[in-house]
Amino acid sequence: MNADFDIFIIGGGINGCGIARDAAGRGLKVGLAEMNDLGSATSSASTKLFHGGLRYLEFFEFGLVKKALVEREVLLKNMPHISWPMRFVLPYHKDMRFENDTPTSKLLSTVMPWMKGRRPAWLIRLGLFFYDNLGGRKILPGTHVVDLTKRAVGDPLKDKFTKAYEYSDCWIEDSRLVVLNARDAEERGATIMTRTKVVSAARVDGIWEIVTEHDGVQRTHTARALVNAGGPWVENIVRDVARLNTSEGVRLVRGSHIVTKKLFDHDKSYFFQGEDGRIIFAIPYETDFTLIGTTDAEHENLSEKPYATDEEQDYLCAFASQYFKKPVTRDDVVWTYSGVRPLYDDGAKSATAATRDYVLSLDENGAPLLNIFGGKITTYRKLAENALKKLTPLVGGGAPWTADAALPGGDFKVKERDQLVADLQANYPFLDERWALRLIKGYGTEARVILGEAKAVADLGQDFGATLTEAEVRWLMTKEYAHTADDVVWRRSKLGLRLTSDQIAALDAFMAA
Repeated sequence: MNADFDIFIIGGGINGCGIARDAAGRGLKVGLAEMNDLGSATSSASTKLFHGGLRYLEFFEFGLVKKALVEREVLLKNMPHISWPMRFVLPYHKDMRFENDTPTSKLLSTVMPWMKGRRPAWLIRLGLFFYDNLGGRKILPGTHVVDLTKRAVGDPLKDKFTKAYEYSDCWIEDSRLVVLNARDAEERGATIMTRTKVVSAARVDGIWEIVTEHDGVQRTHTARALVNAGGPWVENIVRDVARLNTSEGVRLVRGSHIVTKKLFDHDKSYFFQGEDGRIIFAIPYETDFTLIGTTDAEHENLSEKPYATDEEQDYLCAFASQYFKKPVTRDDVVWTYSGVRPLYDDGAKSATAATRDYVLSLDENGAPLLNIFGGKITTYRKLAENALKKLTPLVGGGAPWTADAALPGGDFKVKERDQLVADLQANYPFLDERWALRLIKGYGTEARVILGEAKAVADLGQDFGATLTEAEVRWLMTKEYAHTADDVVWRRSKLGLRLTSDQIAALDAFMAA
């Protein structure tokens, strides 16, 4: 029996869109349905890092860390507009401790009980040695020791911090990553359906019959294989949509972040370790702000939208204040966000200890069903590749291809970004440096397409404020699935930090017209 699609994907987060792109590029007919905006849940609420997971070494997750470290530079090369290298400063002091239930903590408490859970400096340096060398590095510089009394990165910190380690990871614009994967998938033939809920899915005569609903209208699609990339809703989809039983599940862990007024003037980030064994980051954010996160809290009720609770905000402020000379208070907070991470339920005692690795579970009891459990943003491309490794023997398709394929707008080298900004200003003299940099960071080489033949700001149409113009909004609506102001100012960009409520309302009205 013929089907509309070779693969139908439920979920428009990073895993769903990554799989759609990979599959479409292999010549498969792909459909994807997302009940809200693309990346509107977990995939736009990360700490926005491509990183190996330095902390995961304490849990002896060497395989996961190695995979992520190898992937870090692959991704950086393919999307140098929305991802860029970042240096992290890890201040050291003698009271740093491990979380009590990590394998490293248990081992040290046995062989070095006099340390009482503290992290010795040599162990941190050993961990960073592994971090530098597990995955190999061709672009990112390695670790070195920093004298905080003589460097600008030490100025914002309390005087007791005199020594630090500086290492490399990468920034990623997470929600733009999702959208660009979806765009590339569609350009390769995939059908991307946003604000489209999958109502039911059933095996009928050897294929899947999938019923979707959009604006109150239901449609039936058929597919040879179904991929459940529902993230936090993965179990609900198995049980309530496909009406199947499963013994596998996810552990819902809420990660909350605060964005504060700018706390320091340099471009490096901080990796802070607490006396409770947890860690947080303090990262330069959108030029004028600092991003601090994240928490790890159990999230029991999926029907409740996650938000940064008062307790979590107080925790993050108090944690950062252990390091910064000037205390961080709630008065400094200008925005918060929170997401639910769907970690594979491996039975760990705490949310912090639960594995960040992913599990791909293939059900071949009839038409194939692939359930995606867990995962992290850094390994999304490999997850997609491994998903197709399971599916192509069943539905066909070509060889892996995404390792050397740039995302839209990313067809330039990492070191060329600053030149692209300068060239954009030269070609469009009405752009100031900040505006040009924002466009290159968002759209890369496609920034020129958005600006077109404009000779002056007025040529870009209505001005919505904060350098957001009608030309850019129309691009986002026609090319990047944006329907509302929230899609534009909080996911396709972070201009919501700069626009007033009246400006956002005017944008919403324009988009709805």
